[in-house]
Amino acid sequence: MASLYVTPENQIQRLNEMLHQMKSWQQLDSANLTSRPNPESWSLIEVVEHLNKAYTIYVDKVDTAIANCPEIQGAPKPFKARAWQKFVIEGQRPKNGKRPWKMKTLKRFQPLLDVKTLTAEDVKTILERFFELHEHLKTSILLARVKQVKAHKFSSAIGPIVNFYLPEGFEFLLCHMERHYVQIEEVLASISDN
Repeated sequence: MASLYVTPENQIQRLNEMLHQMKSWQQLDSANLTSRPNPESWSLIEVVEHLNKAYTIYVDKVDTAIANCPEIQGAPKPFKARAWQKFVIEGQRPKNGKRPWKMKTLKRFQPLLDVKTLTAEDVKTILERFFELHEHLKTSILLARVKQVKAHKFSSAIGPIVNFYLPEGFEFLLCHMERHYVQIEEVLASISDN
């Protein structure tokens, strides 16, 4: 099995591309943002709310890790993810523009929005929160470039069965985001067909 090496440059580039794409989606009309392809599916804005809930759990963990990692001198080197963490990361990463398999979302990560009663202001607030949270992620990736990242681990949102060093955690979060961007594309394609 090939090793997984991650770099902050690659992570920032992918995050910037996703933020740019979300800004494009943000311009869609309300029906495109809140329509579900079917009653069991999420709308675009529900996917965004799920991403907000998922990342919110990591904010304090990431801040604590950055605060507890001493600074290093010199340029950052590619970080080799550990085997178990690589397995978890790769489980999120889309393959050839497809989600490898659908996963059941834990209750605490469900968007719990009533899309029928969402106002334009509600949608705006959810999108603003998305950009705020993911600017935090971008800043954190940049701050971690000059840190001894193996000085502190943090548990994943599913508990201590999976723990991450900062570069592994960032990669997991980015792959999770990429996975849900595929879902958004599927949602938009499906509602445009109806």
